[in-house]
Amino acid sequence: MISIEFLLTSLVVVLIPGTGVLYTVATGLFIGKRASIFAAIGCTLGIVPALLASSLGLAALFHTSALAFVVVKYVGAAYLLYLAWQMWRSSSPLSVKGEQPNSRFTGIVIKGFLLNILNPKLSIFFLAFLPQFIPSSVDSALVSMLTLGAVFMLMTFAVFLVYGFLSGSFSELIVKSERASIALQKLFATSFAALGLKLAFSERV
Repeated sequence: MISIEFLLTSLVVVLIPGTGVLYTVATGLFIGKRASIFAAIGCTLGIVPALLASSLGLAALFHTSALAFVVVKYVGAAYLLYLAWQMWRSSSPLSVKGEQPNSRFTGIVIKGFLLNILNPKLSIFFLAFLPQFIPSSVDSALVSMLTLGAVFMLMTFAVFLVYGFLSGSFSELIVKSERASIALQKLFATSFAALGLKLAFSERV
């Protein structure tokens, strides 16, 4: 069931930059490597609701409900635009501190979690993606869906950790340049805004 094809396809999907990757990289750059771990945790946990919805068939119902899709879509877009505005407004020279309060790490996890659960296309993606790798001869499609989903989540977490640690490695270099740190924050803010607008104008597939 867990085939090479599934692993390779999942890896390609996870590697493609999206809101989760952008958030994890931004966290690694602007706060540090340790914080990027919590960003990766939050984004990975945000997959759970979509996976459960897809596995239990709720995504199919969600896909047919125009109102549900539109509500979640606009809430998600508004949240991305809020993050963009927040980052743009707070753009300033950065300083990476060795120790961060636990409350800040909790906030990082929550933001990453919300980024994924407010994406209405995630559950639809799982509904279309995972069944392709489930043989018709399996005894329980639900168990197979959950197993494949768990593997996808582990790959997501691992790849996001790599993204976070790589960006965190450049953190000290970035904060040494006031211009570079401000410019990067504005670039990430613009990227979040673009993703928010893209989500707002997206259609159901």
